[in-house]
Amino acid sequence: MELRRKAADRIEKWYREERNALLVTGARQVGKTFLIRQVLSELDCDVVEVNLIETPEMISVLEQSRTADDLILGFSTIGVKPPVPGRSVIFIDEVQKCRDMVTRIKFLVEEGSFRYILSGSLLGIELTGLSSVPVGYLSILDMFPLDFEEFLQITNINDDIVSSLRASFFNRKPVLEAVNSKMLSLFSRYLMIGGMPAAVSRFAETNNIEDVMQIHNELVRSYKLDFTQYEQADRRLLISNTYDLIPSELLKNNKRFIVSDLKKGLHYERVESTFLWLENAGVAISAYNATEPRIPLRLNEKHSLFKLYLSDVGLLTSLYGLSTKRMLFSGASELNAGGIYENAVAQELYSRRFPIYYYNSNRLGELDFVIEYEGKILPIEVKSGKDYTTHSAINNCMNNREFGIDEAFVFANCNIERTDRVTYLPIYMIMFLESDANGSLELPEIVF
Repeated sequence: MELRRKAADRIEKWYREERNALLVTGARQVGKTFLIRQVLSELDCDVVEVNLIETPEMISVLEQSRTADDLILGFSTIGVKPPVPGRSVIFIDEVQKCRDMVTRIKFLVEEGSFRYILSGSLLGIELTGLSSVPVGYLSILDMFPLDFEEFLQITNINDDIVSSLRASFFNRKPVLEAVNSKMLSLFSRYLMIGGMPAAVSRFAETNNIEDVMQIHNELVRSYKLDFTQYEQADRRLLISNTYDLIPSELLKNNKRFIVSDLKKGLHYERVESTFLWLENAGVAISAYNATEPRIPLRLNEKHSLFKLYLSDVGLLTSLYGLSTKRMLFSGASELNAGGIYENAVAQELYSRRFPIYYYNSNRLGELDFVIEYEGKILPIEVKSGKDYTTHSAINNCMNNREFGIDEAFVFANCNIERTDRVTYLPIYMIMFLESDANGSLELPEIVF
C-alpha cells in the first residue's frame, strides 16, 4: 500500500518554488527514500539516483567534482545514467557516507546545472562537528514515523470526519459517542502497530500483528547494528544497554530515566553523550525536566533529569511482547499502559516540533508534559485508566499564581469535557496540537 505522507507537500514545494538543495533526514525506515521517489515521479522529474552504500565508488566522484562536466563524466564512469544540465534532479541517498557533501553542496548549487536532493540516516551523528553548514543553500526536512493522522489513511476514517473532529477540538464540543468510540479503538490499534511505514503497510495488507512484530524486531536489530558500526567499541554496549532499558524505565510510576539503573554508581556526566547519540540518531525522544513551568521553558531546563521514549510506539509495544498487544486490543484494565500512552503523546509532540519538557516538584507533584502552546504554558497529563479526572499536580500548579497557567489538557480514553480550566480530551486528539514552529509570526506594522 502506498502511504501518503505530510512531508510530500514540503518536497513538492521545494521543487516548485526553491532553488537550493534539500536534505531529507530521519531514522532508518521512516520512508525517506520511498517518499522522495514518489513525489519526484508524480512531478515527472528527470531523476538521477545514486545510493552511496550500494555504489561507494560514487563518493570519490562527488568529492572530486568541481563542475557539471565533472559530475556527468563521473556518473558515466560508474555506469549510472548521467544527469542532463538544466533538467535533471540528482538524488543522493545514504549521504551520510560522504559527510563533506553537505558542506560542498553550496558550490554545486551555485554552479546551477542541476537540482539536488539528499537523504540519509544517522545524520544527526555524522554531521556533528561539521565546520560549515551552507545556510541559504541547503534546507533540511526531518521525517518521522507516521503520526496518528497519517495512520488513519489505512482505516475508513476520511478527511471529512477528521475535519469534524478537529472542529470539536477547537470548539471544545463533545464528539458523537459512536465516532469517539471508534476513534479510541483506532488509537489503540495505532499503539499496537505504530507509524513505521513498512509495519503499517504490512498490517493493511495482512491484518496480522505478528507480521508487524517481525518487522519491528528486524528494525531494532538494524538500530543495534548501527550502534556497532558508528561508535567506538567502548561505547557500543552502553548505547545498546541504554536503548534496551527504555521500555522498562517507562513501566515505573516515575518514568524518569535513572542513570544508575544502567550501572550502580554511574553518573549522568559520564554518559551524557550516550543519550544524545540515541536522540541525534532519531531512535529515541528526550523530555527534559523544567525546574519551573514558565516561559521560556528552555531557560528552566535541567538537562541531567530527563525521560526517554522510543521513536515509535509500535516498536515499544513489540518489545513488550504479543500479550501486551492483545491487552491493548481488548482494553484490559490490568495492563500498565501509562508509559505506552506517554510514548505515543511524546511521539506526536516531537513530530510537531514541540520542545518537550516535564515538571516535577516534591511539593506540587509531577506534570507528564509541559509545552509552550499558543504563547502560553500548557500542562499535559496523559491518563490510560478511568481515573482521568484525578490530577492533583495540575490542580496544584494552576493554583500557583506565580506560574500564570490559564488552561491544562488531560488526554485520556474519554470524550471532550471541561471543568473550570481543565479540558479533558480523547487521547487521539493529540494529533490536533500544532506548534508555533510550524507557522509564522506576523508582526503589526510600525507606523512613524
